[in-house]
Formats: sequence, structure tokens, C-alpha cells
Amino acid sequence: MWIPITLAAATFQILRTSRQHQLRSVLSVNGAGFVRYAYGFPLAVIVAAVTFGVAGESIPTIPWRFWPIIAGAGIAQILGTLALLRAFDLRDFAIGTVYAKTEVIQVAVVAAVALGEPLEALGWVAAIVCMVGVGWLAAPERFLDILGRAGDPAALMGIVAGGCFALAAVGIRGASTSLDGSTWARALLTLTVMLGIQTVVNASQLAATDRAELSRVAVAWRAALPVGILSLAGSIGWATAVTLTNAAKVRTLGQVELVIAFAISAWVLHERHTRAEYAASALVLLGVVGVVVFG
Repeated sequence: MWIPITLAAATFQILRTSRQHQLRSVLSVNGAGFVRYAYGFPLAVIVAAVTFGVAGESIPTIPWRFWPIIAGAGIAQILGTLALLRAFDLRDFAIGTVYAKTEVIQVAVVAAVALGEPLEALGWVAAIVCMVGVGWLAAPERFLDILGRAGDPAALMGIVAGGCFALAAVGIRGASTSLDGSTWARALLTLTVMLGIQTVVNASQLAATDRAELSRVAVAWRAALPVGILSLAGSIGWATAVTLTNAAKVRTLGQVELVIAFAISAWVLHERHTRAEYAASALVLLGVVGVVVFG
């Protein structure tokens, strides 16, 4: 069940990112990023109210360890986004993207150490293949050149971003599995709490650095609301998937979003691509299948 849920989450994420990019015409980078929390959190509260109030689903019992884990996961996700944006600003979009995709391996390592959920031997090999394919797809004509810049500040920020995203993914699973109740109830409660924390943290940061941007986020509600809906749908998918299985498997399968975007570009938009891009896409798919089957 976690496979179709992850694929759905990846699709929602692609759609959310495209709509979020359109907001850049009226909002700053921080403002466009804040939209996913500002509009996603109220929607999550509504879904939670319907689930636990109207439908009568039992609210999971929350142990004390849930709070530091989910708070850490939410903050790690925000820091990962900031580190990735910093990587782009420092030097190069491709460098930042390639090294951020080390998340595939980092989440496997963190899951093995923190949760005692290591991949099988062939799963590790497949995860590495997927990571190489994703990096190659991000910079098909410059991949080897970029690998030679491992000490570049943009590369280091990309690795930090990948590490933060890995901590977030494993943290969400750790928090969710600490709860009792159904998979849906655990995933929804975990996500709602995390979005609440992220909304408060990000709003405080904007209030301190660019208060006018908060007003612009409110004024742009018509364009921002679909971002919140798509963000919530994707986040619920990710949270549910990592509740069901190893976070490393989920995040590796999630990399198929790049292949989906590539396929849309090639088959729907009829954009031309190189052999290197097709080879990179094949590596991603090979790695994903390997982790799913052997991981």
C-alpha cells in the first residue's frame, strides 16, 4: 500500500512545486515557502477535526517523546529548505541539487542508526544507483565536473540540505510510530502538529525579518490556496507512507518524481532531451525498483 501512496505524494509535490514557482512573481522566496505552511496548517486542522470529531476516529495517545521528535523533524525540514536555497545562491543550482540528492543515502543511514531499520545489502546498492541517477539527471552534461567540486560551498550546503531532509523524514516516521491507533490517525496527527510548529517558526522568522511579506502572503490567498491544498495532500501521503514502512524506501521511491517531471517534459511538452538524460532516468528507475524489491 505504501507504494501507490508514495507515488501519489510525489505527484502532488510536483504539482505543488509548479504552483509555488508561479507565486514567485508576487512573493519572495521565503514568502513562497511559507505559503505551504500558512495555508496547509489550517486545512490540516480541518481534516483532523473531521476525522477525530465528525467521523469519531480515536485520537492517538501522545507519549512525551513524540514532541521533541516531531519538533526536530519540522525544524530540520525548514533548515533543509534554507540550506538548499543558500546552495543555489552561493554558486550554482545544479551543484546544490546534485549534492542535496545525497538525501537518498543519508536517510538510509539515519534510519539504520536512529530507528534500527537498515536496508538489505542489495537495497544499499540500489539506493546508491538511484542517487547517482538523480544527480546525473539534475546535471546531465556537467555531472562529472560537479562531482569534482565536493568542497565547493554550494556542494556542502547541498549535503547539509540532504541531511536535514533525511532527519525530517526519519523524524516523521519516529514520531508517527510512537503513537497508537490507525495508520491514518497517526499520520494525520503527526503532520498536523508538525505543520503547526513550522507555521509558528516560519511566521516568527518573517515577522522579524520581513513583516510586509506576511501581508503579501495573505493578499495572494487565491493563488496560494491551491499550493496549500496540494502541499497538504503531498505531506499526508509522505507521512502515511513513512508510517507504513522504512523511510529510506519511501524517500528513494519518491525520487521518481524527477522521472515523472522528465517524462512530462518529453512526452507532453515535446521537449528534446539527450541520451545522457535518458540514461540517468533509467538509473533512477533501476535504483528505485531495486530498493523496493530488495531493500
